Amino acid sequence: MIDLHTHTTASDGRCTPVELVARAAAAGVTVLSVTDHDTVDACQAVDAACVLARITFVPGIEITAVRDEVDVHLLGYFIDAESSGLRVFLAEQRQRRLDRVGRIIVQLETLGLHLDASAILRPAIDRPGISIGRPAVARALVAAGYVTTSSEAFASWLSRGRPAYVPREGAAPDHVIAQIHDAGGIASLAHPGLLRRDEWIAGFAASGLDAIEAYHTSHDDEATGRYRSMAHRLRLGMSGGSDYHADESHGSARPGSVSLPAHAFDDLRDRATSRATASGTGTSS
Repeated sequence: MIDLHTHTTASDGRCTPVELVARAAAAGVTVLSVTDHDTVDACQAVDAACVLARITFVPGIEITAVRDEVDVHLLGYFIDAESSGLRVFLAEQRQRRLDRVGRIIVQLETLGLHLDASAILRPAIDRPGISIGRPAVARALVAAGYVTTSSEAFASWLSRGRPAYVPREGAAPDHVIAQIHDAGGIASLAHPGLLRRDEWIAGFAASGLDAIEAYHTSHDDEATGRYRSMAHRLRLGMSGGSDYHADESHGSARPGSVSLPAHAFDDLRDRATSRATASGTGTSS
């Protein structure tokens, strides 16, 4: 099983790096990538745990770009998690997240929902590598008794069009793709079926997008087939994974419940190697 889309407590997942790898190993996953939102904080720990579990580790990330006030999630694979340029960019992304969560808490306060802002924000302040977002607010709403589940929190208060929604500020997709490339990685468009902007994908490809996440928990057979065909037509690779968070608001997927075919993974790895080789040639000339 090849699962290239998972999350840990470094962003909005509920599993620590060690717990994630243990669950992946128990499920029979043989290749694993951790793709936390706007942070690589868990990569080193997941890598170490994968060595012990005899799982091939792929360093990854999920970066949120913004186009026309719509979130565009871009996955980076085979990245250099120690890239100084990437780390500076991600620190800016996380600060935007922190500011947004603060504004959401203030908005909720005006609506009569009182949350402990310090308790929500403190983990990300104390550990700058941690990435915080709306799920932290959703869990606080559950703990305060305002809603019964995180899903209800999003449906009632936090999603676009709901009373406490605050638009995201972020980098454009082409800039994010460039950041991933500069860190030695390849870029894949996450869960395009959730994005629902298929007309944008050709433009992303022209901006350097390397792959599409054709295999995803939210994609049925028709959607998977559509994105496989699109990848072939645009000469893009394909990625895939469970998008595992260990959180009910992200569905019931488990590690390995969506697996990328081996041939597609081999193609991604070849693309990463080719990009690295081309970058090295360009640097030395």
